[in-house]
Amino acid sequence: MALKFKTREAVTHIAPYVLGKTLADLQKEHGLSKIRKLSENENIFGCSPNVKKWFKEQDGDLFLYPDGAAIELSNKVAAFLGVEKEKLVFGNGSDEVIRLLTRAYMSCGDEAVMADVTFPRYQTNVFLEGGSPVIVPLVDGTHDLKAMARAVTPKTKLIFVCNPNNPTGTIVGKKELLAFLESIPSHILVVVDEAYMEYVTTDDYLETLPLLSQFDNLIVLRTFSKIYGLAGLRVGFGVMNEEIAEQLRKVKDVFNVNMIAQRSAVIALEDQSFIRECTHKNQVGREYLEKEFHRLGVSYFPSQANFIMVDTGLNGDHVSSELVKRGIVVRSGTLLGYPTTVRVTIGTEEDNRLFVSSLEQILNAKGGE
Repeated sequence: MALKFKTREAVTHIAPYVLGKTLADLQKEHGLSKIRKLSENENIFGCSPNVKKWFKEQDGDLFLYPDGAAIELSNKVAAFLGVEKEKLVFGNGSDEVIRLLTRAYMSCGDEAVMADVTFPRYQTNVFLEGGSPVIVPLVDGTHDLKAMARAVTPKTKLIFVCNPNNPTGTIVGKKELLAFLESIPSHILVVVDEAYMEYVTTDDYLETLPLLSQFDNLIVLRTFSKIYGLAGLRVGFGVMNEEIAEQLRKVKDVFNVNMIAQRSAVIALEDQSFIRECTHKNQVGREYLEKEFHRLGVSYFPSQANFIMVDTGLNGDHVSSELVKRGIVVRSGTLLGYPTTVRVTIGTEEDNRLFVSSLEQILNAKGGE
């Protein structure tokens, strides 16, 4: 399509994020009384009841700007994680921290190494700064760290490792990730995105925060959008050495995290019993889905997140369309690089059982053709 108003060249390489129809539209279109949204990796169990209680009671001074330094939240997170608050940078979701990193460190011609397929905002933000994404294919849905290390050149400025990875849910093991960090030149920033780390139950997961003192080039991303259930408020953060944090503060918007999000994150962080409950429920749901996938004879990537990518052997768009008719919204793998898969958020027991029974109907219908 010819553009009347020419954009920057970098923008022409970017595809818009596909949001799809609203739940209300889908309900009306298919005549559904109820619809379950299992497509966006949200915490299906919501947020801490303490946050909901505060929302009902608060009468905040909304005419005031929020605390641009997020002091209360910084103090709470620093104490909880056992890090200095000077190492923290908060953003409008961890997406913004990714954008700040590319804004501060990427220039035209610089390279950033990342996996294929992984969280797409890495590539988008690298493009926007005139950089070149260096894409390294996954192996069995998992980051190929050795190949990523080989992809480093004198032009490399950033490396992104999504762990657990979105959309496959896989992790890289402790020894492999540590060896990778040791192999990367110290002037290259390594970003380990741990948006789903609270869902991890395996022992083979590297604790990265203690490594910040060993690797000055390590940046760890976390979010309140997933297990904390605050996706609608948009608050995430990065943990990094003080020099990098100071550079990001130079390029961030002053009031980038609103006061409602900041206070809600503080309250959510204090309710760790809710987080433990969500981790347990997610593990139970994950194990149930894995068992059912085995029964149905379909393969899947071994997930440590709150979603599973399952290979149905059918066109992902077809499967997701058929599931919507049955009141379940999932994400087709077609646009994610895995055309015969769907990615489903692990839901409540009722959600999971409905998804399995609906998927079985679709598989049986296809088999009978």
